[in-house]
Amino acid sequence: MFKIKIFFLGLFKKMWPKVTAFALLGVASAFLAVLLRNRIPDDIAYPIAPETVGTILNILASSMLAVTTFSLTVMVSAYSSATTTVSPRATQLVVQDHTAQNVLSTFLGTFLFSLVGIIALNANVYQDKGRVVLFITTLLVVVIMVIALIRWIDRLTKIGRVGETTRLVEEAATKSLKKRAEAPCLGCNRLDRSEVAWPIKHDVVAPGFGYVQFIDTEDLGKVADANDCDIHVLAVPGRYVTPKTALARTSKKVDAEVEAKIRKAFTIAGERAFEQDPRFGVCVLAEIAVRALPPTTNDPGTAIDVLGRLVSALATFAANREEVVKCKRVWVPPLDIDDLFNDAFGTIAHDSANMLSVQIRLQKCLHYLHELDIDEFKENAVKYSRLALMYTDRSNLLDSQKQELRDLALRG
Repeated sequence: MFKIKIFFLGLFKKMWPKVTAFALLGVASAFLAVLLRNRIPDDIAYPIAPETVGTILNILASSMLAVTTFSLTVMVSAYSSATTTVSPRATQLVVQDHTAQNVLSTFLGTFLFSLVGIIALNANVYQDKGRVVLFITTLLVVVIMVIALIRWIDRLTKIGRVGETTRLVEEAATKSLKKRAEAPCLGCNRLDRSEVAWPIKHDVVAPGFGYVQFIDTEDLGKVADANDCDIHVLAVPGRYVTPKTALARTSKKVDAEVEAKIRKAFTIAGERAFEQDPRFGVCVLAEIAVRALPPTTNDPGTAIDVLGRLVSALATFAANREEVVKCKRVWVPPLDIDDLFNDAFGTIAHDSANMLSVQIRLQKCLHYLHELDIDEFKENAVKYSRLALMYTDRSNLLDSQKQELRDLALRG
């Protein structure tokens, strides 16, 4: 079930399934008039001239082809803008924009509906009753198309912009962090960094190169129960693996068939995914801030905005609670808070050393995370507050500005 869920999740992100579905729906709508023509009572049927429906269909066909072409051009420009001005890693979220996908699918479906309707109309497939059904269906399609067009006009004001793309990344990061907060070890036992003294241990290595995107812990639990062994997950989502990297470790020697089942529980691909990898969303947010800091860009406002979004996302993760262990014989390491803070603030602290406004916001953000009263958050907030102060001490800021930052910095 997990593999099926991942398959449909990947399918849902792509545009072509929706475009295909709407296109087939458009074709089916055109043929609906033929199927329903005999169900129209004679007393409500009235002749509609072929020119009446044909004119509307011609207008729809010509206009939808132009609008679809224009929409594709806009979307390609939005992808390019997100890549160059925000982050190439954020582009996948822009590509997955559901509003843009649905609107484009509606336009293409309307175009094919009109095209099939024109062909059938000129082929004299419809009779009087059929033209009545076609006319009613055409009016419904026009209403749907107008609604889609209004939504598309509203979307055009946002798609590809820095603020909108940053919001999409924040939502993806927050959603992933919230899920991990609810299940810190993905429904398994907590695996500490200390080595377990097993009499025998067996490593299951990765089948190739790539990033771990998903782990089916329920499947691993079934494998562990069936083979009476414990499984330690060593490669968590987001880790880059090679054919020599151990994905998991078993408490006893297992055969090649069991190894294949364990490998099957790991989804490995060429790029990271947001769903089970909270650090990826945090990394992309930090990258957006860093790309706004160079003198060629000189956009500290974006960096300040991202810092606020990072704090909001991390605060969501701070509310984690003890999870119910579903897989008794599987052990997964929790998300490392040190790594999470480094992803969020390490590079920003370094690259913004000469920007007083960004450094002030950074110190205030770390103050807030320190006040959440979580030991690991407190330790890392102090650590990165001091680290940022070390960077600014070596910067070109004025002595009075450096003193202002010293007064803001956490002292443990």
